[in-house]
Amino acid sequence: MSTIPASLSLPLISTVDTPRRGRLQRSIAMLTAAAMLTACVSTREGRIGADDGTDACRAQVVALDSTGNFFGEEMIRGAAIGAVGGAALGALLAAASGGRGRNIAAGAAIGAVGGAVVGGTAGYFSARQQQAQDQASLSTAVANDLAAENAQLDRTWIAYTQLMDCRFGTAQRIREAFRAGQLQRPQAEAQLAGVRARTQRDLALARSINDKIGERGQQFDVAIENIAPGTKDQVMSGARVSRAVPVQARSSVALKLRPDTNAPEVTQISAREAVTLRPAANGFTMVETASGVRGYAPASAFPEARNLGAAPPPPSANTSTDFRSLAASNIARRDNFSQSLDNTERLAQGAGFELAS
Repeated sequence: MSTIPASLSLPLISTVDTPRRGRLQRSIAMLTAAAMLTACVSTREGRIGADDGTDACRAQVVALDSTGNFFGEEMIRGAAIGAVGGAALGALLAAASGGRGRNIAAGAAIGAVGGAVVGGTAGYFSARQQQAQDQASLSTAVANDLAAENAQLDRTWIAYTQLMDCRFGTAQRIREAFRAGQLQRPQAEAQLAGVRARTQRDLALARSINDKIGERGQQFDVAIENIAPGTKDQVMSGARVSRAVPVQARSSVALKLRPDTNAPEVTQISAREAVTLRPAANGFTMVETASGVRGYAPASAFPEARNLGAAPPPPSANTSTDFRSLAASNIARRDNFSQSLDNTERLAQGAGFELAS
């Protein structure tokens, strides 16, 4: 937590008369409490709703929500704590200089802005710098943090994938039941609408976790740029270089959520539909429709896929202690998760839960 240096605190407070000092202390205490409460008021039921026993994917929702706890810790609180510390210092400085009312409030506001900037973007790196004895120990400390972050990102990715498999798998079974005559159209459409609504709530949860990941990522980016300059630019420019081939589908092809034979189908492309192919793993090709929806189909369904070459390897568990490798895989993991959310949101808004898919 940001604190007022001892060399400043006692002289400043001693210059304020007792009644005004009491009011100032109460104001700062209220500000501190409000900031901490804002950071902490969140319950599982508030995030994902109560369990009414009707959600077949409830366990997967809980698993994804649980992984988000990690990303709400320490580094995220840095901005709120920095703002409180800055506000307190700004208010004390204004009061010590004889400020009243508006002047003290203005000092607090200015201090809060400054504190949030330091706590929110550079606070992590600054703290690690202060703790490190030299550049080598600084790099090691940040590398260890990146390794822990990467492991948690993997857990979040797995939980998210399992939840989406459950949702889109449920939608696929509803479509199959309709085609088999086990469900009438109104029933099937109502059930698909229910799955779509649950999926959109899941995506809101995933998006909130991704926002926290992004906030932490900003702080890691500051550290990465200071320790290994240019790493992020290199990773992002490499991600944008992906061989793409525009083709016209020769026949109707089902697209899967992931490049995996066991993954659920999410939509279909029709014969003669214009799509774009990109390399993927496991004998699949990534197919992107004109509307921007992406799915995976066997590469054998497209003769043109032979010209795509190999897909870039996904971010690995990365047991390497090489700092640049850890940093690059962290950046790639964050980007992959964010892009996957974007694609799933497009699916949830359209073909992913349509009866004809």
